[in-house]
Amino acid sequence: MTDVIAAKERLLTAQDRVQDLNQQAWDHAVDRGDNPYTHIVSSARVAAARRGDWSLTVSEQRPVPRHWLEPLAGARVLCLASGGGQQAPILAAAGAAVTVVDLSSRQLDQDRFVADRDGLEITTMQADMADLSALPDQGFDLLINPVSTLFVPDLTPVWAECHRVLVDGGALISGFLNPDEFVFDSEALDDHGVFVVKNPLPHSEIDSLSPEARQRRRQENGTFHFSHTMETQIGGVIAAGFTIDGFYEDRRTEADGNPIRHFMPSVFVMRARKV
Repeated sequence: MTDVIAAKERLLTAQDRVQDLNQQAWDHAVDRGDNPYTHIVSSARVAAARRGDWSLTVSEQRPVPRHWLEPLAGARVLCLASGGGQQAPILAAAGAAVTVVDLSSRQLDQDRFVADRDGLEITTMQADMADLSALPDQGFDLLINPVSTLFVPDLTPVWAECHRVLVDGGALISGFLNPDEFVFDSEALDDHGVFVVKNPLPHSEIDSLSPEARQRRRQENGTFHFSHTMETQIGGVIAAGFTIDGFYEDRRTEADGNPIRHFMPSVFVMRARKV
């Protein structure tokens, strides 16, 4: 029986790239409606942004400093792996020319819905964040990347593409999960609030889960995560040709329920300039 399971798992791995699995998981998350990152902004917030009253988050709670984003009027902004009808509508209402790229077609549907509802101009494109070949060189002044690199197995092509599509002096604002979170057993922490050190870092769930657990994750339409390292997150951005000129930390919300918020930040946000 074990040999049969292993053979089936090798076939599944060969047929389905992890990005495909995560795409399907996010599509289902939109349909379920229980993931806060699939919840669209209200018309009231869009109207306020048109009046100049806006804020933007790419992490759990803390807003991005406004001076990191301004001026927005007429700026060409790429929202990368940023579907869900959250960041793109606010930026468009504030006067930016916005393109949003996401792997999930259903997440992009959320942005198209808000654009139609509130009369916004938003360009949407379904693509892998590591392959932006459909976009021109130096086509954007600002790139917004909310917490999403944990869904990508290799960050090197992501940072290279970000550098390519930004103008000289353009800014990349990226949020990413604290890799130290992955050292803990996620089920023990999420289900029982117990900290159990389990995983060596960097951690890849698609590789470390048992065949049975991988199959169960697929059947439940769950996402697969990669912890990466600070070296690949921050050092990779520097190696791609950026200089980092802004950084802050954020913690999980009370509503999230994860007790890790009492002990350490869960999200880091950096701003980097294309040299």
